Amino acid sequence: MIIDTALREREAAGNPVRVGLVGAGATARAIALQLGTPVPGIRLVAIANRTPEHGERAFREANFTAWSRADSAQEADAAIGRGLPILTDDPSVLTACDAVDVLVEVTGTVGEAADVVLEAFDYGKHVVLVNAELDSLLGPVLKDKADRAGVVLTHTDGDEPGVAMTLLRYLRSLGLRPVAAGNIKGMVDYYRTPETQRAFAEKNDQDVRKVTSFADATKLSMETTVLANATGFRCGRRGMYGPACKYVGEMAELLPADQMIATGLVDYALGAAPHTGAFVIVHEESPLKKAQLAYYKLGEGPYYVFYTPYHLPHVQIASTIGRAVIHCDPTVAPISGPVCEVVTVAKRKLKAGERLDGIGGFCAYGLIDNAAAARAMAALPIGLSEGCVLRRDIAKDDVLTLDDVDAPSGRLAEKLWREQNMRWPLPPRGQKESLLRRAPVEGI
Repeated sequence: MIIDTALREREAAGNPVRVGLVGAGATARAIALQLGTPVPGIRLVAIANRTPEHGERAFREANFTAWSRADSAQEADAAIGRGLPILTDDPSVLTACDAVDVLVEVTGTVGEAADVVLEAFDYGKHVVLVNAELDSLLGPVLKDKADRAGVVLTHTDGDEPGVAMTLLRYLRSLGLRPVAAGNIKGMVDYYRTPETQRAFAEKNDQDVRKVTSFADATKLSMETTVLANATGFRCGRRGMYGPACKYVGEMAELLPADQMIATGLVDYALGAAPHTGAFVIVHEESPLKKAQLAYYKLGEGPYYVFYTPYHLPHVQIASTIGRAVIHCDPTVAPISGPVCEVVTVAKRKLKAGERLDGIGGFCAYGLIDNAAAARAMAALPIGLSEGCVLRRDIAKDDVLTLDDVDAPSGRLAEKLWREQNMRWPLPPRGQKESLLRRAPVEGI
């Protein structure tokens, strides 16, 4: 049963999938707007946000005329049962609420989001991540915990990893062999900062740090890491190749054929039409099959590019929600342990004693690297960089290591990351992973 049929049957039966949204930023508001249409077979029944005014804005923009504040799961159950969506500043109200079937996590945080996700698993709830920050750092260990809880954890269609994976899975179902996949990216400038991106963020009503992460390659690296962990494909080198081209179809000739065949590749096309979406490259050696593909205008081969010319997270998420709840089918999720990681790289010369400001900040950008390489040099993950204090000077464009920083203590995200590393140990390649040194409590 395909998902649109299943959702329409849920709609006809008066049994829609009930969604709780965690977060009320720009992306979350767009999701609320789309689900408020409403989507057949799906209903937005709750929003949790630490600033309730932002949640109220999300409801208003989604054309909800009434909602109720709830401070407990029992209050939320009662209100939703009366047909009234609820607003809370406490995500645990949603995780414990029996009237919520699935959580959509859209905060862009790491530690806070991980806490919500784990609590959702405790209550037997599926989770859809619109959170590459969390997924790229801790996706494998969280997926393992979801499996143990008997629930689905998935990244979303509409975000580039989901667009690429949905296309890749379709191509595999046709008997084709995908060997590369990735994003279509308009620009990359490692040295963009919240100052350079402020006007763009304000014009588009976006968070300036989020916009900075889009421009400086961090978000691109996080998204392709999510895709790598879901496919097993590697990156060809730290940061990927990212060849510039006029049309995405040229990627068949621009990525190293030997690496595509040996390991599969995640990468990106820079400046290529259609200027958005995701692509998948397949390999075919059969002369007769190549002749057929040439007849249908796909080129001479043996590498062929398929692509989706859009990515619409707020729209395409409906498919992911339905697939997760009805078919227990994750759109895109790790197949095992980490294949790639996102390492922290200095945007400028950094001085001993400086405190790193994390993703989308002034200090560092993130680059994808193969997990074995990142682990071998004890690279500091960008998702754990915020709040770390430098122990020494760092040159511009140098990768920061765990030994370079004193880290905040007691972080859930770091605990889970270490658990993930122990769950899937990698060959040491001559260098043992070191421990993050602790900064004094008063310094943090």
